[in-house]
Amino acid sequence: MTTATPRRPPRASTSASTSSTSTTSSATTASTTSTVAARPRPALDWRLRFAALALIWGFSFLLIKVGTHGFAPFQVTFGRLFFGTAVLAVAMAVKRERLPRSARTWGHLTVAAFLLNALPFSLFAYSELTIPSTLAGICNATSPLWGMALSMVALSEDRPTRRRVAGLGIGFLGVLTVLGAWQGFSGLDPAGTAMALLASLSYPIGWIYVRRTLAGSSSSHLSLTGAQLFLGTLQLALVTPLFTSMPTSFPVGPLLSVIVLGALGTGLAILIQYGIVAEVGPTTGQMVTYFIPVIATAAGVTLLGEQLSWNTPVGALIVLAGAALTQSRARRA
Repeated sequence: MTTATPRRPPRASTSASTSSTSTTSSATTASTTSTVAARPRPALDWRLRFAALALIWGFSFLLIKVGTHGFAPFQVTFGRLFFGTAVLAVAMAVKRERLPRSARTWGHLTVAAFLLNALPFSLFAYSELTIPSTLAGICNATSPLWGMALSMVALSEDRPTRRRVAGLGIGFLGVLTVLGAWQGFSGLDPAGTAMALLASLSYPIGWIYVRRTLAGSSSSHLSLTGAQLFLGTLQLALVTPLFTSMPTSFPVGPLLSVIVLGALGTGLAILIQYGIVAEVGPTTGQMVTYFIPVIATAAGVTLLGEQLSWNTPVGALIVLAGAALTQSRARRA
């Protein structure tokens, strides 16, 4: 689950972006070469930060599920965005970053906030009212598949290859395996599953929109991401009162889950991912996508006692294999 798509070189494929619940924010296509050269190497090895990011995003689906035990889905999403924005606001203050000044940029970020934050976060929260967190985490892993299919249509530089088309077909075969299509999808809530898949589809739509509209922005990644999460928070602040009532209580477990989901699963995770991509590049950074459903499944089964039939892990492995193929590139002669 991607909540962020850091700055990438101009030729990076949109379909290669991570999802995230997880996790995912605005992107620019400005090169990070000079940024990487000037940035001092962090004290904590990038592999440790990579593992921490996978754990944070993998546990996000469990946190969403626990959060909905005490609050309405829109309230969970609002809290997630609020605390995530607070973390980025602190980071911006420390680094003395300024918000974007262009009205055009703010307009595009409003759309990006809806497609990459408000909509998918809300859909995942609503989906987990009726489906296990394990299934939501696996559905999130389909984002690269949707992204590859959409980018072939929307981005002229993303030409299909036999390997990537095969990966797309394998990936969606994995989705059908997870859902138990041969059993008529018995035991699964169709509406909840559809919402989780739509949430995963929303991410690549947002990535393509950002790539088309905000490429070459003079604002920094942190500035764009902070502004985007702020706009997403405003959107939920307007929508939430229309569909929910004020909570009569604030149970500790769900409240802590929402705080951690926002502060760690959204705010801190974005900062960690950007640092990893700036240090080792987007190809390595996006590999976190393939660990998220594994961790989400392990967390749901061990900590929430969710049931796991054989087709769920098998289908998840097929989905990940297909997603990996869609991100592969043919070797140059």
